[in-house]
Amino acid sequence: MITKDSVLAALASVPGPDGRTPLGQSGGVTNISVQDSRVFIAITVDPAFPRTQPVEMDMLRKRVEAAAKTAPGVLSAIVTFTAERPTTNAPAGRPKARGQGDPQGDPVPGVKHIVAVASGKGGVGKSTTAANLAVSLAALGLRVGVLDADIYGPSMPRLFGLTAKPDVNDEGQLIPLENHGCKVMSIGFLVDENTPMVWRGPMVMSALTQLLRDVAWGDLDVMVVDMPPGTGDAQLTMAQTVPLSGAVIVSTPQDLALLDARRGIAMFERVNVPILGLVENMSYFVCPHCGERSDIFAHGGAKREAETMNVPFLGEVPLEMAIRETSDGGQPIASTAPNGPFAAIYANVARELSDQLALTEPAARPQLKIVVE
Repeated sequence: MITKDSVLAALASVPGPDGRTPLGQSGGVTNISVQDSRVFIAITVDPAFPRTQPVEMDMLRKRVEAAAKTAPGVLSAIVTFTAERPTTNAPAGRPKARGQGDPQGDPVPGVKHIVAVASGKGGVGKSTTAANLAVSLAALGLRVGVLDADIYGPSMPRLFGLTAKPDVNDEGQLIPLENHGCKVMSIGFLVDENTPMVWRGPMVMSALTQLLRDVAWGDLDVMVVDMPPGTGDAQLTMAQTVPLSGAVIVSTPQDLALLDARRGIAMFERVNVPILGLVENMSYFVCPHCGERSDIFAHGGAKREAETMNVPFLGEVPLEMAIRETSDGGQPIASTAPNGPFAAIYANVARELSDQLALTEPAARPQLKIVVE
């Protein structure tokens, strides 16, 4: 039987993040969980570690995984890194949004708030949601930037209809491209659309850091970050190197997607990033010919999950051809049909986020409630 003590004993020969103290004695191992013959190990490191020592971090991960597999019964080991973050005094379920005053991570100059749009798995419409949310925030009069953090599968060039290469200013910074009222930066601007990004974790982390720090973003009220799916290096890099004001989780209503959404929520909560809310995408489908509604992926699962986890529910986005067509055409529906019913859904999400982040004055704006049937 695999025990935490046997795993810790196997890690005794591995130096901790400081390179000297044995990992088991360093206090860096914050959690060990066992599932069948697999072991999951969480190690707490300084928030700057992934940015300043990416090679060392990758080597530490490999050593820990190899050592853990020497413990009796262990066939595989998965290691994750979390940042040293103090607990907050935010009320349960509605965490206090963090901005430039947060001591964790180095703020991006000129950027007031950074919001991650994430999902536990791919294929749930996260990038489309991020693009339309950014456009809707810009429609509120905010200065908005969009960072495409999905290094392996960048989508923002296509979603924003941008194909040019970014220029470089006198300081050697990339100048973000602009469309639909947003400044946009993506690795997709720098490589061919069909070129696979065969990169290891440290390279991904370095690329993300450059897209954050070596871009002339200027003054932004909010930067919307389209995260890759899952809970890997990219998510930890963002959580540990910049002060995220919060995360928006996108999920379809089906149980399988919600399982992964829970993991995404747990990951952000683990590093003390507030959950600003859940969006249920592909919530339902209305036939354009007969008008009959079908709940293809079930319905209401994300709302129930939000209630269970005591986080805000931000809204339902239907499975709609117009949203898909405008997204594929580089014309987000929030921009091309701003007065339509689907843009109104994204607008309501944007208003909720702006209220949570105190970006605009809630009393000055009417609340639209449009239901599509």
